[in-house]
Order: sequence, then structure tokens, then C-alpha cells
Amino acid sequence: MLEDQRTCSASPPGSIHRRVAAAAAAAVLALALSASIVTGLLGGTASAAAPGTAAATAGCGKTPTLTSGTRTISSGGQNRTYILRVPNGYDRNRPYKLIFAFHWLNGTAQDVASGGSAGAVWAYYGQQQLSDNSAILVAPQGIDNGWANTGGRDLALVDALTSLIEGDLCVDTSQVFATGWSYGGAMSYAVACARPNVFRAVAVLSGANLSGCNGGTQPVAYLGIHGTHDSVLDISLGRSLRDTFVRTNGCTAQNPPEPARGSLNHIVTAYSGCRSGYPVTWAAFDGDHTPEPVDGSTSTSGARTWTGGEIWRFFSQLPSTTTPPTSPPTTPPTSPSTPPAGEPRACAATFKVVNSWQGGFQADATVTNTGSAATTGWRVSWTLPAGQTISQVWNGSLSSSGGTATVTNASYNGALAPGSGTTFGMLVNGSASTTPTLTCAVL
Repeated sequence: MLEDQRTCSASPPGSIHRRVAAAAAAAVLALALSASIVTGLLGGTASAAAPGTAAATAGCGKTPTLTSGTRTISSGGQNRTYILRVPNGYDRNRPYKLIFAFHWLNGTAQDVASGGSAGAVWAYYGQQQLSDNSAILVAPQGIDNGWANTGGRDLALVDALTSLIEGDLCVDTSQVFATGWSYGGAMSYAVACARPNVFRAVAVLSGANLSGCNGGTQPVAYLGIHGTHDSVLDISLGRSLRDTFVRTNGCTAQNPPEPARGSLNHIVTAYSGCRSGYPVTWAAFDGDHTPEPVDGSTSTSGARTWTGGEIWRFFSQLPSTTTPPTSPPTTPPTSPSTPPAGEPRACAATFKVVNSWQGGFQADATVTNTGSAATTGWRVSWTLPAGQTISQVWNGSLSSSGGTATVTNASYNGALAPGSGTTFGMLVNGSASTTPTLTCAVL
């Protein structure tokens, strides 16, 4: 398959993948045909808990032997490589998310793990930074830099890696995810079809049925992202993948709106009627074959794209059902007649610019419970500095009025124990030179 491989790691921001060659079109058709053959060959299931099942993996509580870096694993009689990223300050008693990130055709695991020319902000499709050390990330290397999945060999690799990581590190089995662009999107679709009892959700960027679909009859939360005038893998191919899980997840069929040519924006649609816990979301953008579109521009940039935030928002909305291991208390509980000092319900918020570019920047806001009682919700407000507007927020809900921005908690991060915190992120248009002061209130 001769797929246009220009991406964030191979081409500088500003490139847009527009080359349409007869060879590419023919290759897509050839791989689609081969995928239908592969589909009949794939089989087997990984030994992991079903979605939503509370389970601590064998790696919980163990001193780990796996460390971040490039590693080798034997799978299907071959030595396969992968790049692992273990969170900073790894806690062996805390179950972590596990996110697989698959590269594109003629891409590499190194391209994914490094973030290419965009750097750390785009590492693992942005999930390394956005997860903020709450996830174990793995970028496998495909044979011949692709994911043909011949005879199920790439599914076998995923099974082997899942078993290895869960056996050595503490993984939340209800929080295993996959994402990838182009051929990597095809592989993410393949694991959703074939391993629904392992993967809680997938995010497929500009994908097609190229790696097979052995199954597709059990629900998996599904996010599809595709360009309306994709010249390598037509958007109709992405719609077909999406519709597999619209049906399987019991969602109400519809034709989601898609942006007009020349609008340079994107439209996100969450399907209604889906089975509880198995949402389907479709994000169409006015653009070509790229994982890093930028609203309002024909350029592409891993540092400025909205797709990483959309992936993280989709994954984060799915609550864990795994109870972290606990240790017996070493001291007697505080007497009820002696309440903790400090305000019972209070919070504080701080603002940090994490990346900037000409005309905009990305920032994180951290909310901390400074009180002595758990919160059930929070609200952060601030006056927008002159010239600033917010284009996107994740891990919270944004409202704006009269130059004041307000973000309230999402459904999954409003409950904070005393002393604990959470982070929401945003993309801002304007200069990063002025840092606003945030006001936090407990709901």
C-alpha cells in the first residue's frame, strides 16, 4: 500500500496531505480486499477482564521490572519491538490506564512516542501530556511499518503486550484504550472488533478496514475522526467503521453534520440512544488525510490540533470500575468529635501555559480540594485578558459571558478528596504573555 505518509513527524507544521495518486487509490482497494481475507483468519481472545469488571492485575503491588524505553518481545515466533512509557512517580499500588498508540503506514513507534516535529506535546497522539502521568502508554512497531495483521499476527502482538504489561505493572483493566491514525486507525478498529472484552474504547483517526474486523458484534466505546476531503482514505471508509459500532452499541442511526468545504473547522457529534457506557462520537473536519488538523487554517500541527484533546476527553469520560488496592490504616481514625481543621468545602485553582505558538497557546488549569471534606463538584472562573478567546476545553464544560470564562467539572472529575486535585486543559487564541488569576468555588 502506497499511502501518503507525510505527518507531524515527517513534515513540518503547515503541510497538508493532498497528494492523490492512482497508486495510492489502487493500494487502498487492494488492502481492503486483503482485509476481507484476513478477517476470516483472525481468531482467539486475550485473557483479560470484561469491560466494566473490577480487577487488579498481577502487576499491582509488585516491584516492576519494565521501564520506559524501547523494548523487545517475542510474538508469533518473531522478535517485535515496542516503546513503553511508564508514568513518572509510578505507584505500584495504583491501577493506571493503558493506552496503545499505533503508527501509520511507513511511520514508526519512535514517531509516535517522540511526537515528531511537534515534540512532547504530540507524543502518543497527545495522550502522554494530557494523561499527566495517569496512563501507561505503549507504541508497538508494525512489521514492514504497517499493520497488515496477516494471520492475526498483530492481534497476537497486542495480546502479548497486554499480558506482559498487566503482569508487571498495575493496570486498570476497565481502562484499556487504543488509538492511531490511518493504518494505525485501522489497527485500532481491528482490536475493537476482535478484543471487546479487553479494550474499553478506541479512537480511530482517518481509518479504514485494512487490518481486518474479526467480530464487531460486541459493544466498544468508539470515537471516529476523519477529514471530509481525505484523498487517501475517503471519509466514506471512516463512516463505515463508525456505523459498525453505531449498530453494535445500539445507538440511534443518524447522518451527523459535517463541515462545509472551506469552513476550516470541525463538528463533533455524540450519538444518542447508545447503550449505557458505550458512546459513539463522530468528529468530521474540513481537511485532508492528517491526524493534526488546525481549526481556521489549512496548515497542520500536532502542537495546535484539537484532536489529541478530543481523544483524551472521550477516554476520560468513561469511569473506572476498578477499586484501587488499599492498605490497613496505620493509625486510629480521627475521633468524630475532632473535626479536621480548615474550611470544610473549599478549592483553589492555578493556571499554567504548557505550549504556545504564533497567535495562540495551550494551557492547563489545576483544581485542588483545599478543604477538609470531599467535593461533589467545582467551578473555576476568570476574566479573559484582552485579546484572548477560548476555542476548546477538555475535562470540563466551558461557558463565557461578558469577558468572563467559567469552567465546571465534567461528570467524572467533580468528586475530589481533601488534598487531591484534577486538571482541565484548553486551547486559547491570543497572546500567552498575560496569566489570568483563577477563582475556584465548590458546588
